[in-house]
Amino acid sequence: MKVVFLTGSHPRHAFMARSLQAAGVLVGLVIEQRESFIPEPPLDIAPETRALFRRHFAARDDAERRFFDGTVLPKTERHDVTMDTLNTPETVAFINDLEPDLVLSYGVHKLTPETLTGIKALRKWNIHGGLSPWYRGVTTHFWPSYFLEPQMTGMTVHETTEAIDGGAIIHQSVAELVRGDGLHDLACRAVMALGQEMPALMRVVSDGNGRPPHKQGTTGRIWRSVDWRPEHLHLIYEVYGDRIVDHYLDGRFGHTEPKLIRQF
Repeated sequence: MKVVFLTGSHPRHAFMARSLQAAGVLVGLVIEQRESFIPEPPLDIAPETRALFRRHFAARDDAERRFFDGTVLPKTERHDVTMDTLNTPETVAFINDLEPDLVLSYGVHKLTPETLTGIKALRKWNIHGGLSPWYRGVTTHFWPSYFLEPQMTGMTVHETTEAIDGGAIIHQSVAELVRGDGLHDLACRAVMALGQEMPALMRVVSDGNGRPPHKQGTTGRIWRSVDWRPEHLHLIYEVYGDRIVDHYLDGRFGHTEPKLIRQF
């Protein structure tokens, strides 16, 4: 099994790249330089919301540093891109020259139909930071906690198609719920859970023993970047003190389990 991994430049992306290296399948990286990890708050929000905005993204930075140990990438063939140069003939040529069995993406912008058609690998998968079909799109590790169902914080590996996070599902995993965790700890545990399962997932696929992809039976909801507003942070931090996991474990939000698609 030979894998080319298309990913971003944040700590979680480097962690997943190292997980693929540990699985013994990584032959190349396409790294997209992503936006600043601690953005500046909008100017048109109230001062108290601006303070929560800074707290929120500083906490994300702290959590990713604690969980993922920086942005060190494996030493392998590498092609660096930006959002504007991701979907280019040069990127496609780099991938095809390595003759991968699987092209896996995580944390890059959407691949165009021309790019998907140009890539010769038989398998093209995407890692989505959210449980499809319930949480598709963006900011999908935020919304489960906002809607008081932290147990729905997870990851989906699915076939890469033109539909946003809509391809047939290969494998899903969820975060361990640990008392005392805040929202960003929970999100990091979701990424770690899949990373830790990646060697086993690659073995199953390489051996040809994997279960067939599961077509998504419902469209669910696609969360857009415009759906999230800084004002949503007041519920997380002021109403629940960033202890939504604790409240769930104490039974205050009921108890339900997601129905996952699993390879093992």
